[in-house]
Amino acid sequence: MTESPKEPLAPAILPASIGPYKIESLLDKGGTSLLYLGIHPDTLEPLTIKVLSTHHLSHPEMIDRFIQESKIIGLSSHPNIVKLYGEGKWEGGLYIAMEFVQGISLRQLILQNSLSLKRSLDIVLQISYALTHLHANGIIHRDLKPENILLTSTGGIKVIDFGISLLMQEQTDPAKVEGLVGTPVYMSPEQKKNPLDVSYNSDIYSLGLITYELVLGKLSHGDVHISLMPRGLQKILAKALQPDPLKRYQDIVDFITDLNAYLSSVEFEKDLRGKDFVSDISDEVHEAPRLFLPQNPPNWPHVEIGIANDEMRSLSAMYYDFFTLKEGRLGILLAEPSDKGVKGLVAIASLRGMIHAINSTCQHPKDLVEKLNALIVSDKFDQFFTVCSLVLDPVKHQFYYLSCGYGPLWSLPSGSEHPKIITADNVALGLSADTEFMEITANWMIGDTLVLPSFAAHVKDNSSLENLIKDAQFLPAQKMAEALLRKNSLKDTDLTERTQTFVTITRSS
Repeated sequence: MTESPKEPLAPAILPASIGPYKIESLLDKGGTSLLYLGIHPDTLEPLTIKVLSTHHLSHPEMIDRFIQESKIIGLSSHPNIVKLYGEGKWEGGLYIAMEFVQGISLRQLILQNSLSLKRSLDIVLQISYALTHLHANGIIHRDLKPENILLTSTGGIKVIDFGISLLMQEQTDPAKVEGLVGTPVYMSPEQKKNPLDVSYNSDIYSLGLITYELVLGKLSHGDVHISLMPRGLQKILAKALQPDPLKRYQDIVDFITDLNAYLSSVEFEKDLRGKDFVSDISDEVHEAPRLFLPQNPPNWPHVEIGIANDEMRSLSAMYYDFFTLKEGRLGILLAEPSDKGVKGLVAIASLRGMIHAINSTCQHPKDLVEKLNALIVSDKFDQFFTVCSLVLDPVKHQFYYLSCGYGPLWSLPSGSEHPKIITADNVALGLSADTEFMEITANWMIGDTLVLPSFAAHVKDNSSLENLIKDAQFLPAQKMAEALLRKNSLKDTDLTERTQTFVTITRSS
């Protein structure tokens, strides 16, 4: 339930566990709570564990608020709202176990990116659907702001932080409310005057301001000029941001209705200025890499495959694929062009076509890269490609591996606790037609695990990645890939502009 940390946090003494959950790292430290990365003991899923700071354990109001937060999250089962997995007491006080969301906040998105009008309003609609669910369950969020909305790696949103949310059917003693509750910039005027004098349309006011900032492309700091908005959106935002709550939208459903009507109107098409068309194209380009990649691991006999891909990174033309070859052999390939951006995407699309055209005739990685290199050189690409190819042979209990400008393959034999590096280094493809390539052959027995990291997933030293593999070695293949990506993403690498991918392969029979 946290955005991905960009800077490593200061060292802290970590509890080994909180409740039934094993603790792996500190994610964030706020004024009233700490967030830890934990692991569910049964499912091995990553979780965010929120604990109340020790100096607040003597304050009954803070304890009540913390317990109320877990209660509200528990009532809110919705795809756009963070999930509750558990809550309780531990030796350090109180905790809430919630869904771990690998993503960035809308605040980061607003500061770093210029979104198209269509994409901005799509995000607003997802937030609106979350509010529809909350309001239907009698819950007012009261602290809706860009920091409390996370954009996930798949483009969805999650509303988080229900620390000051209010259940309409429960009365709060005004004497227990100290000072301003919430974030002033995003508060409705009535909430600023009295934190308890709020209704559902107080959240709508906050959403109106978030909409304004998403469309504007920058934070407003409370300085709103409706005239800067697209003409067809001005009337909707003016009503959402009415200072008088009686003149504001009374129901989030009405806001959604008006927004959908605008999106399907001629006026919306007129409001799509030139920059919006460019932004729409940019959004589509960022979606393009997914067209090249298999969305799920292959269902191969004798093999468990795991894939984890960091889609939140900058536009990067990462390509991986899986092939069923002759004589029961299985092929896995990872490739990246030297260029990023649109040039890289065009290059990887061409490379993918070449690979699919020749792969069925290749039983060894060396066969594939020799033919691929000849095609790349003859096609006169103005860039080169880093490639690694792995062929598995369950019949002969062997695998064949070759790396062209990539990092090593990692092997963890059954019964061993120490992963080892397997190298078969060659130069990148496309540099010379006369290149000779070398592949390596090794045993591949039942229970053995192989790990293929992408170029960007290799950290500064091999011992770091070795330790990550050792920590995750007892997980199933998919969970292992996800754990490696998660842990590696939290480390400070020099290659964050490229996508990180982990492919894990375990021989099951």
